[in-house]
Amino acid sequence: MPLFINRDQIFAHQVHLLEHKLRSKEERILELETENALLHLRLAECMGRLQRDQEEEILAKRRCQHQRTMPKRTHAALAPLLSEVQALKQDLRDVFAVYVSFATELENQSKQLLDCVSSTALQAFQVGDIKKLQGHVTVLEHKLQEEKERCRTERMRRRLLHNTLVELRGNIRVHCRVRPVLPFDYSQSINGPSSSDVVVQAFSDDSVLVNCGKPGSPVVNKMFEFERVHGPEDNQDTVFEEVKPLLTSLLDGYNVCIMAYGQTGSGKTYTMIGSESEESIDPEHSQRGIIPKAANELFKLISEKPAGTHTVEVSVVEVYNNELLDLLAKDEEGVNVGLKREVITTSTGTSEVPSLIHEVVESSAAVMQLISAVLRLRAHSPTCVHRDSSRSHLIVTLTVTSKSPNALALARRLQGVRRDAERGTRKEWWSPRCRRAASSGSSSPASSPHPSPCQSPCPSPRHSIAQAPIRTKLQLVDLAGSECVGMSGVSGAALWENSCINRSLSALSDVLGALAEQRPHVPYRNSKLTHLLQDSIGGDAKLLVMLCVSPTQHFLTESLQSLGFGSRARQIQREPPRRKNTAIKIK
Repeated sequence: MPLFINRDQIFAHQVHLLEHKLRSKEERILELETENALLHLRLAECMGRLQRDQEEEILAKRRCQHQRTMPKRTHAALAPLLSEVQALKQDLRDVFAVYVSFATELENQSKQLLDCVSSTALQAFQVGDIKKLQGHVTVLEHKLQEEKERCRTERMRRRLLHNTLVELRGNIRVHCRVRPVLPFDYSQSINGPSSSDVVVQAFSDDSVLVNCGKPGSPVVNKMFEFERVHGPEDNQDTVFEEVKPLLTSLLDGYNVCIMAYGQTGSGKTYTMIGSESEESIDPEHSQRGIIPKAANELFKLISEKPAGTHTVEVSVVEVYNNELLDLLAKDEEGVNVGLKREVITTSTGTSEVPSLIHEVVESSAAVMQLISAVLRLRAHSPTCVHRDSSRSHLIVTLTVTSKSPNALALARRLQGVRRDAERGTRKEWWSPRCRRAASSGSSSPASSPHPSPCQSPCPSPRHSIAQAPIRTKLQLVDLAGSECVGMSGVSGAALWENSCINRSLSALSDVLGALAEQRPHVPYRNSKLTHLLQDSIGGDAKLLVMLCVSPTQHFLTESLQSLGFGSRARQIQREPPRRKNTAIKIK
């Protein structure tokens, strides 16, 4: 006797299994969100303790002006905070993996169900049963869309925690890179450098050891501490890994500046651009420097955003003899020539260069093609230190225009919650489920603590947020060499070049000194270099100074000068940065 199979029961059973899996996934997501909220509260507590420690440090510095070391409890507070943030990032990756597996499984089950329905004799089913199954599929697709929204919200939280961690580390960060002994170092001594000639060493990941004693005299060691120290064994990829997090802050609305400082021959151009012998412009090449790798990483991050929300423009200028030259400007025949430009300060307090050429680019390869085409225009001349010394400051600016209003509004609300936690106010933590919880409550808009969409962490879908595009700048600077005239051995017209280089670097040091001492006036306009970099040095911008030093005894004076410059830059304390304040219109 043939066995009768009730197809309605089979499909009902499959729908029941899918709903059971969906409930289990939601429970797991709820557990991870609870852990995420607890970790965020711990982060707020650590930030409060850190702020109190900083206030105590300021009072101690006023009593004793010669005290320069940071309180050890600040480092002790950062260590558990960093571990908690790393654990939170791992939890977020687990949540995303669960979401991906659930979405894939649900999509496959839906396809199998639809294929089974289409391939089976439709006359065996009633029209009402088919509509019921289609309704279940619609509900599951709607829940899948909700899971996608939750995943996007979790990404926004990760960005906020990332920027908080960068702020705690310091908005002005100083890294140091000690280059290896190179062939031209052998020409500085008769018998060539021996092991005793190497006086600058990377002592640890955050400290540099310098032997300040003269040859034949007792050893006099001096220690310099920075956020990160790279030894001769670290390659370009290792150096860029420490720079990469700043590019996330760039897309989050902060100006970012990365500059290489040091004497001629210390490896600044190699660190920023890479090996000049490389003919390929592939940004993934291991010998490429920070500029091509940063451009590649920037477009990689933009590719993960919705299409059309970000545009990138590039400009290339050099500061030569305290004159600003636009290297992308062309003559009537279409050949790149350096045209003189002026820097002005706008009514909003930002620096701007009128008539500066900005080229729209859509890939990192296009960026490097433009830079490679104008590098020949940069001023070079031989000195006693290096046969091809750069005699100007090269500034490559990538301007990013962002058009993602909903995400930016949500991030602004998250920052507001964080600032409330810093002030000690207690506020109920919210999660992506609060929209569902709010819909089931009976509170009126007037009695709600978040009456408007721009104030609520979960904006209502009935409102649309309109916002002007946000423009942020990534300025990548390859400074000229900072050696003295006696070391460079120049004469004639080259003396004026050397004088202009030293005066502009001295102006940069004065600006950082004014910021460190919190003077009411910061002398940005003393040099075209500092005037152009005003938006990336002051305010809420994030600045990374890459000190490049030579390891040998012959360049000890210049190395000590560069290390001293980095130590002064580390003393700068600024207010916690805020994203650019743009108007939001509720429609």
